[in-house]
Amino acid sequence: MRLERLAYDKIKIFLTFDDLKDRGITKEELWMDVPKVHDLFREMIVEASNELGFDPDGPVVVEVFSLPAQGMVIIVSKSNEEIDSDDETFDDSYIELQITLGETEDIVYQCLDFEDVIQLSHRLYQLGIMNGTLFSYSGHYYLHFTDYDLLGDPDSFIAVLAEYGQSSHVTIYRLQEYGKLLMKDDAVKRIKECFK
Repeated sequence: MRLERLAYDKIKIFLTFDDLKDRGITKEELWMDVPKVHDLFREMIVEASNELGFDPDGPVVVEVFSLPAQGMVIIVSKSNEEIDSDDETFDDSYIELQITLGETEDIVYQCLDFEDVIQLSHRLYQLGIMNGTLFSYSGHYYLHFTDYDLLGDPDSFIAVLAEYGQSSHVTIYRLQEYGKLLMKDDAVKRIKECFK
């Protein structure tokens, strides 16, 4: 689990599917309104409070985005909605969850150096995957794929990606805004052809 403070009233939590498994929650259960999911969110907010100084008291809004083959990005924001303090059921440690769920078709993998990108491109090309977009951001390289790019075996695709990089919590939107676009469309094919 990785925590990042986005603003004084907003944090981002990145959970891999292994993190969820360690907590006894499946991806499918995350989309259900069950008590153990609420407990997971509360636990994450308390951990964020300890690590980032994010005050969890009061209502919060939780937005959950699934990143295929990577995990979940969870954005937690303090709500501006006021709670009636005269309510007899109010408790100082009360946390109200308003949960918004979404799913993205973007897959972003980070490689530490360009040699890894070259080797990865050669392996993906062998699997018949030629698409993708290549970005540079904060001294690392990022390959972006969509579900459309994965017309073959997704398990083999993810296994090869894991050999040369790691799933990234950096979103495609951040890469488009702050990163440098190195190759748009067919990046795998172009890298394989340029670096034999």
